[in-house]
Amino acid sequence: MEEPKEPTQAQEWKTGWTLVLAASIGFSFLSVLLAGTGLFMEPLSREFGWSRSLLSAGPGIATFTSAVLSPFYGVLIDRVGSRRLALPGIVAVMGSTCAFALANGSQVQWIALWLVFGLLITTIKSTIWTAAVAGVFTRGRGLALGCTVSGTALAQAIVPPLGNFLIEEVGWRGAFVWFGLGWGGVSLLLCFLFLYDAHDRATRSGKAPGPRSSAHLPGLTRQEALRSRPLWQVAISTFVIMLLTIGLSIHLFPILTESGISRGSAAWLTSLTGVAGIVGKLATGALLDRYRPNWIGGLTMGVTAVTFFLLTVAMNSTVAIVFALLVNGYAAGTKMQICAYLTVGYAGMRHFGAIYGLMSALVALASGLGPLVAGAIYDGFGGYEPFLWAGTVGCLLGGSLLVTLPAYPNWAEADREDIGSGDRVTAR
Repeated sequence: MEEPKEPTQAQEWKTGWTLVLAASIGFSFLSVLLAGTGLFMEPLSREFGWSRSLLSAGPGIATFTSAVLSPFYGVLIDRVGSRRLALPGIVAVMGSTCAFALANGSQVQWIALWLVFGLLITTIKSTIWTAAVAGVFTRGRGLALGCTVSGTALAQAIVPPLGNFLIEEVGWRGAFVWFGLGWGGVSLLLCFLFLYDAHDRATRSGKAPGPRSSAHLPGLTRQEALRSRPLWQVAISTFVIMLLTIGLSIHLFPILTESGISRGSAAWLTSLTGVAGIVGKLATGALLDRYRPNWIGGLTMGVTAVTFFLLTVAMNSTVAIVFALLVNGYAAGTKMQICAYLTVGYAGMRHFGAIYGLMSALVALASGLGPLVAGAIYDGFGGYEPFLWAGTVGCLLGGSLLVTLPAYPNWAEADREDIGSGDRVTAR
């Protein structure tokens, strides 16, 4: 019997575009509160007298909590799929987002709100969406993942001006409620209608009536993944760059306003990163499908150093600020896209949920440390300049780790021992 031909990229998109749409909007909901953190710093500080470090600690606690839980959810995704975790997760995060409107000035309560938020957002983290899309797309995986993670750029583009408008019109409490019920409601509807991963689709068509299993898929075991040098390079690079860029993202709004830019102008300037991010994700996705992904990933991540450098030496130039934000936006959301794409390439799909769950844990840890580090540097030095210089150097180093990656393993020919060590590979 002839083996069935793999679908073309066009065929994958014909049957999978609704999945990508649902995953993208679901991913955007994850980013809404984090993208709007900088907007709430001034009104909360004015009302409660809180320090910048305390305000930065909230997202840090949430991401730390999520980091601890991410590997376990990765294993669950391999077993039960994305849909069964995402739908109740979105509902829970909607309630948690609205709960921030109840803040009463108690620092303990503020930390508790972020702790609960961190527990709940694990159910709608990047692993949920990337695992669903990566399992359905093969030939068009890069672009599909690019569209999926564009959800974060969508949030970055819309949240700053929308959040600033809501804060001015209905207050910061009302803004939390609108973000929770409005954005969350749209995400829930789309995911209810369209979030079906590869196993769900096979089950619905009658081709996979048995229990979920990934044993037939090519890829590393969990133990082999822990010994894989390429995966460690991807993990370290992603950790360093995420720590620096998330720290910048959370503090970008106050960085701009403290340089003399008005809140309204800063909101629109910040939204530029989201617009550029959508372009960056789509362009990077297309490039990943056509060229050596480690080169595309390394260059995309390394160029972020330009943003940190310009924000350090050229804050008096409007042109330089706009260029810096466009560069940052272009590269910003591609971090998880590149990490997911390279993880699939070097680890395969056999235990992708568990392996990428560990990657997500590192990302969450870095995302939590970044705002805390930036806030501590601001409080300790009276400004952000040391943090910006660290970002310039760190992004260059992180990009170089990806550029020096070897070619992908050949899953069809390499034996298990060679694949685990990452020694026997063929050029992609």
